[in-house]
Amino acid sequence: MIRIDQIKLQIFPSDDQLKNAAAGKLHIAPGEIKEFGIIRRSLDARKKPDLYHVYSLWVKTSGESKILNRFKKDANISHYEPAMFKLPSPGTEEINGRVIVTGMGPAGLFCAYELALAGYKPLLIERGRSVDKRKEDVEKFWKTGVLDPTSNVQFGEGGAGTFSDGKLSTSIKDKSGRIPEVMKIFVENGAPEEILYEQMPHLGTDILPGIVQSIREKIISLGGKVRFETKLTGLGLEDGKLCKAVLESDGKLEEVETSLLILATGHSARDTYKMLFDTGLKMEQKPFAAGFRVQHPQRLINADRYGSDEAADKLGASPYKVTANFEDRGVFSFCMCPGGYVVNSSSEDGQLVVNGMSYSGRSSANANSAIVVSIPTSLYPTDHPLAGIEYQTGIEKKAYELGNGKIPSEKYGDFKKSVTGSTDPGDGRENAEDRSEIYFRDFAPEFKGDYAEADLTGIFDTEINELFVKGMTHFGTLIKGFDNPKAVMAGVESRTSSPVRIPRDNETLEASISGIFPIGEGAGYAGGITSAAADGIRCAQSIIERFAKP
Repeated sequence: MIRIDQIKLQIFPSDDQLKNAAAGKLHIAPGEIKEFGIIRRSLDARKKPDLYHVYSLWVKTSGESKILNRFKKDANISHYEPAMFKLPSPGTEEINGRVIVTGMGPAGLFCAYELALAGYKPLLIERGRSVDKRKEDVEKFWKTGVLDPTSNVQFGEGGAGTFSDGKLSTSIKDKSGRIPEVMKIFVENGAPEEILYEQMPHLGTDILPGIVQSIREKIISLGGKVRFETKLTGLGLEDGKLCKAVLESDGKLEEVETSLLILATGHSARDTYKMLFDTGLKMEQKPFAAGFRVQHPQRLINADRYGSDEAADKLGASPYKVTANFEDRGVFSFCMCPGGYVVNSSSEDGQLVVNGMSYSGRSSANANSAIVVSIPTSLYPTDHPLAGIEYQTGIEKKAYELGNGKIPSEKYGDFKKSVTGSTDPGDGRENAEDRSEIYFRDFAPEFKGDYAEADLTGIFDTEINELFVKGMTHFGTLIKGFDNPKAVMAGVESRTSSPVRIPRDNETLEASISGIFPIGEGAGYAGGITSAAADGIRCAQSIIERFAKP
């Protein structure tokens, strides 16, 4: 096959237009193209409001070698061989008992799926409930404020990403074919085919539950077993090696023989981390980021990113990404949700966490994103490996107290005045009352869960508050109106990543205790749905290569 890059056309061209453009690049007649498909599609908005899609296509035609030889000096035309993912053949080491995967977020779910495909029949346990019951529990929490610590936005089938925008974009580099495998599995289980080639693919929290349930059903059909409301509470070791797992369900403890445990617990299972540390599993501190979730009118973002708000009728609500660095401290957007809602994502009583969520249509009037500041380990209270969790817990308790259990929120202008004593831009702009004001005329925040006005300066120390304001001011030069005083903040965004890493062997992925394999976000090795799922697949490959089927 031939790959053609940098095919630039008006947005959403027809198949014939794509085919003709490919033929033109190769200097052949369109009829000579036997087959073609999209490898990648991205948006070029550099000359907004004139917008273009830029494509990379694969093409099948006669005489490909001759064509490639003619264009050997053209960097945009090359031989194409798609990365093909293939599970390895089983190894020879024996497995005692059943392979256990704990956690049904993307890392655990995709690891178990690949193990099941290879015939390993894993036991998949999840402390929360199935995704259909979990949806009911989460909706009830948002309406009543009564938290179920077992089933919430953080815990349950699908993991925390199920109640988010379902973003599948990732910055990790992949030559193994794992990322295409992740996308293929999503599509096979109900995701739209566009995620295979979109530059910034997303699913939406209304589509994800059905996909997650389909993957679970396939694991069961292949001989795997799934147990909900079942928590890992202990380990049995023999000569430094895993020999059993202690599970708790319905208040009853059960010992299950196993020599192979995949830890895909996510970054919110704090009691599990403590148990693992007390058992002797090596852990280390890891920096993370924390801040506030900020809402703007989606029309403001559309107008800035597309050059006109009307373009959103074809392209959908626009995303954005902003970053800044101030003396080696980063301030950046995280988990941006176009046309979304700010949601109460708490998982423990007396603590409050927020996140962003979008449905697949991204049809809310508002855009929201976490604007977070990097938190170095030097800010942790001690040098204990779990001190980052202590830091997280502290700011989440403050957020809960500020809102009296409701999401604490504040207009950015009020927050900035408390921090700096002024609402002026302070960066050379004449004033904050620019054209963006028209988008704020009828602006109102959109939350899932009750919220209350509060002084958010009480959550972080002065340095972090000042860095946050510096970031917002800078972002206002990138997106006009971003630092408008009427933008609404909510706190606290603290689960961006795990503040703990469980060291593992680079090749086998095995932790300090033989038989334990830490994966995904919770173990400190991923940062989103796609990277976590890919890490789960990598773990499955490592296990299959090494161990014979049980």
